[in-house]
Amino acid sequence: MTSGGRYGEVEQRNWAEARERLGDDINTATAARMYDYYLGGVHNFAADREAAEKVIGSMPLVPHIARGNREFLGRAVRFLVDQGVRQFLDIGSGMPTQGNVHQAAQEAHPDASVVYVDIDPVAVMHSRGLLEGNTRAAAVLGDLRRPNDLLDLLDSPEVRQIIDLDKPVALLLVAVLHFVPDDDVAYGAVSRLRDRLVPGSWLVVSHGAAEGFIAGEAKAVQGVYQQRTATPGGLRTRDQVLEFYGDGFEIVEPGLVWVPQWRPQPDRDPGVFDGEPEKSGLHAVVGRKLR
Repeated sequence: MTSGGRYGEVEQRNWAEARERLGDDINTATAARMYDYYLGGVHNFAADREAAEKVIGSMPLVPHIARGNREFLGRAVRFLVDQGVRQFLDIGSGMPTQGNVHQAAQEAHPDASVVYVDIDPVAVMHSRGLLEGNTRAAAVLGDLRRPNDLLDLLDSPEVRQIIDLDKPVALLLVAVLHFVPDDDVAYGAVSRLRDRLVPGSWLVVSHGAAEGFIAGEAKAVQGVYQQRTATPGGLRTRDQVLEFYGDGFEIVEPGLVWVPQWRPQPDRDPGVFDGEPEKSGLHAVVGRKLR
């Protein structure tokens, strides 16, 4: 990609601010790399592993929760491809761990296009390396909390070669919104993005559930993210998660459910959440924009 015009200005500022916030200090953990560790990935540093192990010490199911969320993402992507979706925008995409959106989408349909957005420059750099030679996928550095700048990037000619927001797209906000605990910022950002989607587009959300965690465990985990990373977290109720859809969206079956309950594969291994899906700790919901 080139870096001219408004696209170049925004991208350069994003990288400068990311370097100022995180620097080259590999002793600073990030949520993206911690998630990679939970999934058994290799794109993480000692600081990420240490912080992640502290989280696991407070909530041993966290690696299972992460894997359950990644499996939901794959199921949602394949479902959307079956519905005719060919464009995917994954915000808060994290590290390029196995089961990424472009893998699931392009295996289901080779013409599928994907743009990844993340706040972690290391995640973006690794993603760009992984995607080298893939003309239908790209990764950009962007901050969900700054939707105007994000939309400038997405509307640039460079990114529009991959996806075009003037056509239907699937917006994936999977396990990212709980890292935007300020309601005004979170709902405002999603509203701006939602309004930019044309009818026929889709919104996919998974979110840490206020109903799904023991209070003491949740507080301990939130403390780790607040102390060790630049992305403290916060939980929301099912009704609060549904608020991200606003008016004009049709929620598809089975509605808002626990992550393992969203269109599970018939021959799946029920795993640790069998009979107790609430222990997955994540709400999952998919909706289509009608107007």
